[in-house]
Amino acid sequence: MNHSGHIGIIDSLLDTDAYKLHMQQAIYHQYPNTEAVAEFHCRSEEDLRPFSQEIQDHINRLAGLSFSEEEIAYLSTLSFFKEDFLNYLKDFQLNSEQVEIDTSGDQLAIKITGKWLDIILWEVPLLAIICEVRCQHTYPNASVDGAIAQLQEKLERFYQRANEEGIDLDAFSLVDFGTRRRFSKEVHQHVVDYLKANVPEFKGTSNYHLARTRELTPVGTQAHEWFQAHQQLSGELADSQQLALNRWLQEYPDSLGIALTDCINMDAFLRDFDLRLSERFIGLRHDSGDPIAWGEKAIAHYEELGIDPRTKSLVFSDSLTLDKALTIYKHFAHRINTSFGIGTQLTCDLPGVKTLNVVLKLTECEGRPVAKISDEPGKSICRDAEYLSQLRTAFKIVG
Repeated sequence: MNHSGHIGIIDSLLDTDAYKLHMQQAIYHQYPNTEAVAEFHCRSEEDLRPFSQEIQDHINRLAGLSFSEEEIAYLSTLSFFKEDFLNYLKDFQLNSEQVEIDTSGDQLAIKITGKWLDIILWEVPLLAIICEVRCQHTYPNASVDGAIAQLQEKLERFYQRANEEGIDLDAFSLVDFGTRRRFSKEVHQHVVDYLKANVPEFKGTSNYHLARTRELTPVGTQAHEWFQAHQQLSGELADSQQLALNRWLQEYPDSLGIALTDCINMDAFLRDFDLRLSERFIGLRHDSGDPIAWGEKAIAHYEELGIDPRTKSLVFSDSLTLDKALTIYKHFAHRINTSFGIGTQLTCDLPGVKTLNVVLKLTECEGRPVAKISDEPGKSICRDAEYLSQLRTAFKIVG
């Protein structure tokens, strides 16, 4: 028990998104001494400062965790993890001194500073802690039963619509992406258990702990921070995206081949995504902007290079609902493979509960700014206007 009287919200370091460990291994091999800063940002207009002490208590508890022998043994069954990295993980612990909570402004501010290798695993459990502490206080009467009832209703509508519109769901692939903004660990586990038992289209989870304990396929490749960091790890800013993609292939030549496209924007990404990269990566992940327009650009890009889009996959993961996923799936049926990572709408969808939009993003690498422009203006993150303008120039972004 910690001081707040609650049992720890996170009790396993594997209770995180798979791509964090995938990136951490690449950093371990390629950038072990690179310094970075990550900052928390609440996009919802909600004051989380009253929970700061409780969040701090959970952070301290999280720093006491390490990977168990069973967890390391599980990771070693996955072909892409190397022995040297798994040996490193055996002694790995998070350091709570790297996390600085500041309540002096009008919003909760959190800053994490240290070697990128050491701080990368803070993000997902920290966001899950913030969301769960906030939900415990704000919605004390919300229950797992409410979450499951809501899920059943959504699934009923989903199947009814597929049936009415004659949509063949054989190739529909649903994946849980709900760790960081879940209502609670308990709700998350029950939702995943329900999906596994009742939904044939449910194909996996981004959460390594649930993948291990529920015998599910773990899903995830890399996040925005991989591309952002390379902005300060390449000679020329304009080369950073290609360097990030090539370094990824160096680490994972035959696996984890889905590339995230919206760190700058889709057009800038596709200019860098040449024939060799387009052939080597098995597909792309969408995380901002209009999903249909984005998917059409991807198909046109593959066709232009003489690649059959039906040999490639598009993963959609931007604020999805089952209904949105069905619309996208129907649009691209038989033209390209699709998969849908649904997060908040699966794990924090309870009657009367307002979801919290929180992020933790890399803001500096090697003491210099990094940024994400994204296909959606509201998602851009950078405090340095001059650097943002350099980035726009380097990638020929107009406007």
